[in-house]
Amino acid sequence: MWYAGKLNKKGRIELGIDEPGILYGATIFTTLRVYADSLDDGRTNWQGHCDRLRSSIQTFGWQEPNWARIREGAEILQRDFPVLRITIFPDGREWIIGRYLPPDLEERQQQGIVAWLAKTAEFRRSLAEHKTGNYLTAWLALNEAKKHGAKEAILIDETGNWLETSTGNLWGWQDRRWWTPPLTERILPGLMRKQLIDWLKSQNQIVEEELWTEELVSGMEAIAYSNSVVEIVPIHTVIW
Repeated sequence: MWYAGKLNKKGRIELGIDEPGILYGATIFTTLRVYADSLDDGRTNWQGHCDRLRSSIQTFGWQEPNWARIREGAEILQRDFPVLRITIFPDGREWIIGRYLPPDLEERQQQGIVAWLAKTAEFRRSLAEHKTGNYLTAWLALNEAKKHGAKEAILIDETGNWLETSTGNLWGWQDRRWWTPPLTERILPGLMRKQLIDWLKSQNQIVEEELWTEELVSGMEAIAYSNSVVEIVPIHTVIW
């Protein structure tokens, strides 16, 4: 891992007992997939991920991190890992860890997955417009989904409208056009979501950003979810 400007091979870091990142989940993060072994590959979207972090830092009034140091750590770790998670603490410290792609990713992309529909809005993420370290509700939802034999959880609002999954954004196909929940519903403005919208529109495809009511969902011919790591994965079955 990389922490506070140094490569760490011990697999552990020391944090103070008053660390707000531990006490309150006061961190922000972004997870990116490195394409062609390069942070500068357009699909990696390095600038987009940095802009996401910068936007949250400015919103929360946190200390600006050392962006050159973040880039240095990411460059080192991407030599061994295709996926990087970059975490920022309120005082500007950076913490970067690497991981591998899911071993069954190709199977998921080709055959789709089972998803579990959350029964309550309590699983909805707090500060959903940002990727904060307080991801407890999404983590709980994902673990509940696994108990039902599913690989993803679909989160809902107080009236039962579908919002997003525990790790990504929702997509649907109906009436010869694509559908995705709107950002006005306080969902994560996923970077892969934006890339897909821009690409689809460049191909003269229609993308509708509409509320996913039960009526709308019932007419979907296909649904999927997306994020920067898995790209887009079909959902062939939803457990209600």
